[in-house]
Amino acid sequence: MRFKDSFASAVRSLLANKLRTSLTMLGIVIGVSAVIGLMSIGRGVESMITATFEDLGTNAIYITPATAGASGFGGLTGSTPTLSVDDAEALEDPARVRSVVSVTPVSANYADVVAGTESLTTTIYGVTPSYQEAMGYDIADGQFITDRNIRHRDSVAVLGSKVAEDIFNSDDPVGQQIKIKGHRFTVAGVLESKGGAMMGISQDELVIVPITTYHSRLFTQTTSSGEDAVQSIVVQVGDAAAISGASYDIEEVLRDRHRLDEDDDSDFAVISQEQILGTLQQITGVLTLFLGAIAGISLLVGGIGIMNIMLVSVTERTREIGIRKAVGAKRRDILRQFLLEAALISLLGSAVGVAVGTVMSRLFSRIPIMEGETVATVVSPDVIIIAMSVAILIGVLSGIYPALRAARLNPIEALHYR
Repeated sequence: MRFKDSFASAVRSLLANKLRTSLTMLGIVIGVSAVIGLMSIGRGVESMITATFEDLGTNAIYITPATAGASGFGGLTGSTPTLSVDDAEALEDPARVRSVVSVTPVSANYADVVAGTESLTTTIYGVTPSYQEAMGYDIADGQFITDRNIRHRDSVAVLGSKVAEDIFNSDDPVGQQIKIKGHRFTVAGVLESKGGAMMGISQDELVIVPITTYHSRLFTQTTSSGEDAVQSIVVQVGDAAAISGASYDIEEVLRDRHRLDEDDDSDFAVISQEQILGTLQQITGVLTLFLGAIAGISLLVGGIGIMNIMLVSVTERTREIGIRKAVGAKRRDILRQFLLEAALISLLGSAVGVAVGTVMSRLFSRIPIMEGETVATVVSPDVIIIAMSVAILIGVLSGIYPALRAARLNPIEALHYR
């Protein structure tokens, strides 16, 4: 029997039992759509994280206490203070740190922000003017903190776009007063919205004040040597190629300042932005594969369904198989026909599953999941190819045993089957 005859016979057999064929395909449809849907969400989250860090450039080096707490990058709370403002100033020396462009000490903590009758709890950042460029913020209204504000410890604040919207509604915040821990601050500016979040913290829900004001009026914290403590230091270098050398210089400068011997462990960690991004991509990649593996279980269930139905089909068509063998059909003809039926069920089911999974992904990308932000799901060709290939493979493997059973039937016994 020619291949096209076997194919036509397989199609007729499936069409003769439309409802059973449709229900059998349903397991494959659910499995493929689940794999595509979950993996597209994982890829979308990975792309969102990557985009967030790429907006900051790849020339940044982050320095944090080595005993940072678990509440975020550098730890907003609970970390042992080992870095200071003086450490940051020492790193600004181009003679000691090669290719350094800017150094930004950062301190942060939570506090209530009050404006009239409105109040909210948000993150207060104590920084220097270089923080704006280091973190890629633009000013929507007013101005950022200045060197003069740092020198005079001015009570000025720059609001994230969401904070400004929440406590001032449609009013212009610039020039108005807010209270932080009972101290009055004048709003100097409002940041452009960046959207999204980094390390679980919204990039638009923050208040920025001069770091000298932060230490003198809001949150006093010192290192063991009595210097004003900071929770992280951001160093920008001239280009990505200089990161390795600059990281080495930073380590040498800080170990010297902290009077650490050669055998002593560093009480700080130096991490490049590329390292952070690489680690996060590895984590999200593993999570994406894990989600795909969980969804793949439904494909196995669908394969079991195909095997079950094909066995039923062999039993129902025993006399037909006997007649075909009696008139000259060979084992390979019977085997090929039943394998084609299993493959067709898998192929059609996976095609429908791709369509359903793609639609599910598109719908999910419109659902706000955090701070009104959505995840732009990514349905990539490799995921579609893998999902369809696995589905078809499982379908064919599930059809092998029923097909072999049909091919091995004794024609005389098959003819006497009732």
